[in-house]
Amino acid sequence: MCHDAHLTYFYIFAGMQIILFDDPDIRLSLMPLTFTRPVAEIRVGILRIADKWQRRFGQPVSYHTADYLSKKFPLQAADENLFINGAVCPNDELMAEIEKLKEGESIIQNDTLIAGRIKSGNPAELGNLSAREFSGEFTIIDELWSIYRLNAREIKADFELVTRNRQSADPDDPHVIIYGRDNLFVEEGASLRACTINAEKGPVYIGKNALVQEGAIIYGAFALGEESIVSIGAKVRGDSTVGPFSKIGGEVSNSVIFGYSNKGHDGFIGNSVIGEWCNLGADSNTSNLKNDYGNVKLWNYLKEGFTDTGQMFCGTIMGDHSKCGINTMFNTGTVVGVFANIFGAGFPRNFIPSFAWGGANGFNTYQFRKVAEVARRVMERRGMEFSAEDQAILEYVFNLTGSYRIWEEEKV
Repeated sequence: MCHDAHLTYFYIFAGMQIILFDDPDIRLSLMPLTFTRPVAEIRVGILRIADKWQRRFGQPVSYHTADYLSKKFPLQAADENLFINGAVCPNDELMAEIEKLKEGESIIQNDTLIAGRIKSGNPAELGNLSAREFSGEFTIIDELWSIYRLNAREIKADFELVTRNRQSADPDDPHVIIYGRDNLFVEEGASLRACTINAEKGPVYIGKNALVQEGAIIYGAFALGEESIVSIGAKVRGDSTVGPFSKIGGEVSNSVIFGYSNKGHDGFIGNSVIGEWCNLGADSNTSNLKNDYGNVKLWNYLKEGFTDTGQMFCGTIMGDHSKCGINTMFNTGTVVGVFANIFGAGFPRNFIPSFAWGGANGFNTYQFRKVAEVARRVMERRGMEFSAEDQAILEYVFNLTGSYRIWEEEKV
């Protein structure tokens, strides 16, 4: 899409509020990642889904999400409102279709509501709109494995969006080896040191003030967020995203790290999604392939059980604030909830509830008074405040997920 098209959308939707809504079933399917955020706050590609829409429309967005999240992610309605499914990623064809929407109309595809235009700020009215079918293609993040499986596609789309009509900074180290230079974009302040970057099969984006250290090898597609670090000798096998203020080392393949998280040492993660404020101890490893090469089953909060992903490759999904000790081994298709602390020898179970403390030998409950202390300490290290809103969200999730901590019932 040309620059003029972006200006057109800016004028068409000026004065209209863009509201990204959570589809209830999709929200459940994307837990534990959506325990602590609206669906549209998921990062896939370079940007979060909300950022993609915000850039396209040239104006801020708001959210319709779970009540306990709404203070941190508020709904802000106006006299004219455009509701968009927060799991849907924009593209040119979809934007053109949304431009045609009149008040009282919606766009659907196979019973999935994509967008609707109403005067009211009440999303309950979306079901009463005159719907038309959209036959084009678009990316929808409706399952946990969609995040890593569709990540390369979204890196390419975001790369075009973020770098359009802009000039990349030049790496200032003569010892950096680059293949596919036209597919590399380096933001201001980023530093590359004696590393190898191969962008021939997919774009590589290096964010503002990010650092790629000596001996690192990076294959595209790859995105590195602001202030993030690729450590000495790291091997990035492609189709991966590292969000802002994070660190990776060892081997990373087709994985997404949302931000503010560290996998700073040797060890392997593949086909995995790691939330914010997580830490993987040295030499931790994720299995992403079963010995029999069969489809991986993954815990699903919507179905309250394990579901067949249809994927041969699936590693670890880890909710916000979870951490693991050195040499932790994750089984194929492991789901780790929010604020879990995993350590010890052996393979822990492949569904680890939120606020679990332990490992293969069993779990206790991570008591909430300690949770708040640790969260405050961790965020302060990054110069960020652990707010009353953050604490209220975690406390709600602690109570909401109590039934999954079956050892609590066993000890009663």
